[in-house]
Amino acid sequence: MTKDRSIDYIPAAGRDAFLPGYDLLTRVLGMRPAYRALIDQAGLADGLQVLEIGCGTGNVTVSAKRSHPGAQFTGSDPDPRALDRARRKARGLSGIRFERGYAQRLPYPDGSFDRVLSSMMLHHLDEDTKAQAAAEAFRVLRPGGSLHVVDIVGHPHGHGGAIPKLLSSAGFDVDEVGSHRLRLFGRVKRYRAVRG
Repeated sequence: MTKDRSIDYIPAAGRDAFLPGYDLLTRVLGMRPAYRALIDQAGLADGLQVLEIGCGTGNVTVSAKRSHPGAQFTGSDPDPRALDRARRKARGLSGIRFERGYAQRLPYPDGSFDRVLSSMMLHHLDEDTKAQAAAEAFRVLRPGGSLHVVDIVGHPHGHGGAIPKLLSSAGFDVDEVGSHRLRLFGRVKRYRAVRG
């Protein structure tokens, strides 16, 4: 198999070759408590429409669906290989789907979702793309809906200190909700951003 040099996204774990070890890496880094906290803070309930942008291999979306079976979930990611893994994890679950899409060009109508989740995705994007992704999350949320983010801070590639400013610029009311320390990568912070 030849490497596709036209890829315009960062694969899970940074390289296609690392994808099979991505889920193990997230466990080693200690991401599970951060995932659980992100899901808990989102206030999920039956009947809500929930989107995860940059869902990767589906860890957050599948976990959220298992803990909130009455909510409807969509995972969106540009990486078809990661989406294949996510779909395998979701076998047997109803009310969950995984679709190819980019956070900065979401293929959903305005006001489609009650909640948007973003886990460890924003730090992969350049500044312009981050701003577009924040604007798209605002657009696809219903008024009163909320975006829930967990991402790296205090790491050379992390821009967590800028996340509140980024989300405020998109029109959200933003609060920092909590933080966790990861092995090797330092601290991640969680944010809640509400569309007024």
